Amino acid sequence: MKTTQAFLLITLFFSLMACETKEKSAVKAAKSVAETIQTETPKKVDKATKLLQETIKAHGGDLYDQAKYQFTFRGKNYRFKNDGDNYMYSSYGFKDGKSTKDELNNGTFSRKVNDEKVALSEKKKTSAIGTLNSVIYFATLPHKLNDAAVNKKFVEEITIKGQKYDVLKVTFNKEGGGEDHDDEYHYWINQQTKKIDYLAYNYQVNEGGVRFRSAYNVRVVDGVTFQDYINYKAEVGTPLKDLPALYEKGDLKELSRIETQNIINLKK
Repeated sequence: MKTTQAFLLITLFFSLMACETKEKSAVKAAKSVAETIQTETPKKVDKATKLLQETIKAHGGDLYDQAKYQFTFRGKNYRFKNDGDNYMYSSYGFKDGKSTKDELNNGTFSRKVNDEKVALSEKKKTSAIGTLNSVIYFATLPHKLNDAAVNKKFVEEITIKGQKYDVLKVTFNKEGGGEDHDDEYHYWINQQTKKIDYLAYNYQVNEGGVRFRSAYNVRVVDGVTFQDYINYKAEVGTPLKDLPALYEKGDLKELSRIETQNIINLKK
């Protein structure tokens, strides 16, 4: 009798173990299927992000990630080198018998005058970094709009001079957005070419201002688009969305030309 009871207990134990094993296997299988579905199901991309991705692709796409170019802007020689998340920007100019080279290497700034390293006050250093970043930023638009500090929003569809455009609004986080993080930008993206034909921004420093730029002299250098801009001025406080209408009426005053010259692909 005792032998029979022992046998029954052993049988019950292994039956329970088998059930537990099957349950664990079922849970594991269900989890595996869920993970597979999650991996294979593409994440939904909002309209602003999709629009920016298309625009970056049209201007150069992945070529920006390993780009190394040189160009001249307002008498200075500029260079930029991208290597994934790493970068190096530099400018070189000659004035009053002195050569000045500024370099920004992954956020670390240095200046050399006549090949000798010099120290700058924090104010001058901040100004120099801002200038270098600004020149490269506009020359390589829309590459930097993909940065983590950028906030983007689709605004509307409009028509300028008979051409349809998608309007993208861009603002910046304080963290990582630079000294001009309070600025607001609008980009008018050609629905056919997916390229930026117009852009506008407002800024807060020096009592503030509003600018509108119209692209011209568009050229593609080894797969990367470079274009110049006519720079217009509007009254302080003018909403950026109103600028295209003022532009078509001829109510904006031309201030300057933003021209990148002598563009060379240094990787060739």
